[in-house]
Amino acid sequence: MEFGIFNSVCVLPRYVEQHGASAEHDRIMDEVAYVEAADKAGFKYAWVTEHHFLTTYSHLSANESFLAFAAARTENIHLGSGIFNITPPVNHPARIAERVAMLDHLSRGRFEFGTGRGSSTTEQKGFGIEDSELTREMVAETLPQIVRMWKDEEYSYDGKFFSMPTRNVLPKPYSDPHPPIWMAAGSPGTFDLAAELGVGVLCFGFSSPESLTPLVSRYKEKIEDCKNPVGGYVNNNVMVTTQMLCMEDGGKARKLFLDADTNYFISILFRYLDTFPRPAGIPEWPQTLPAITPDQLDAAIAAGEMAIGSPEEVAKCVERYVATGADQLSFGMLSTSLSLETCQEGVETFGKHILPEFDKDPVHNTTKQRLAAGGK
Repeated sequence: MEFGIFNSVCVLPRYVEQHGASAEHDRIMDEVAYVEAADKAGFKYAWVTEHHFLTTYSHLSANESFLAFAAARTENIHLGSGIFNITPPVNHPARIAERVAMLDHLSRGRFEFGTGRGSSTTEQKGFGIEDSELTREMVAETLPQIVRMWKDEEYSYDGKFFSMPTRNVLPKPYSDPHPPIWMAAGSPGTFDLAAELGVGVLCFGFSSPESLTPLVSRYKEKIEDCKNPVGGYVNNNVMVTTQMLCMEDGGKARKLFLDADTNYFISILFRYLDTFPRPAGIPEWPQTLPAITPDQLDAAIAAGEMAIGSPEEVAKCVERYVATGADQLSFGMLSTSLSLETCQEGVETFGKHILPEFDKDPVHNTTKQRLAAGGK
């Protein structure tokens, strides 16, 4: 099992109360410091989302700028777009191909290309996409073309959603043949599509770890049959994002987590990401989930369902995710109103006690797969 973090610049009301007019700027810089802390603690990946117009939930719109800045501030951690929206009304495919290649150069091969179609009608309609289902077709058209742009010096295309006269899209990637490709997935159909295309999966763990096991198993079975990946090699990988707060004092971790507005974040997530399947019990906005109680948290920790508490308690939860067959576990700690200092302590403690027990290979899984396929 490898480990990463997830960045989204979530600016919750409690954080605004604490920071006032500087809240948005402070949270952006918190996220940069969070990446630096994860890099020092030995985490292998930092995933940086792309969202537009989603007040409070995510203010991370220009993630290519964030990623370039983070690349200059770190040494070993791989930096991934989680995601780049590759629908043409949001981002022209040639601009995506350019950004990926440039970030690949600036990070010296540490960039991971996570793709997606967006999951919010607020975003889609803001860019003139009135039918969410069209975004599936858009991604199916654009992803193979982005790969072509990295190879062809004389590239042209005339398609349904975008067209280009003959042009040479520059720069070409630093990595040979290109950075690892991933796809955001929230439904069984998208897991299947990712396996058919030979790309990794980026997903969320909203319920028990075991709920992911059938999806991961099906993906792992189908990707073994992938003979013609959309890219230059198969990226057989599943990343799951969840919460984590690991501290030497498990009681302290509980108290801080209970004050972190976690259920408010979940409520606003489903307010905006309205193309996601809505789990039972999630109320319609503006109603929000009630705050988790101490008894509920204790029960979830005891069952290994939440990576909160002492190193021993967090390890129990990690074991359950390992059992799902997933390859990577990432943590969106700053998606709540936790302070930067708390998150830094959490990643440092996790890196000291948990990470070495579960990830003993210094080489990134994506790098191994690229090299095994003949890349550089």
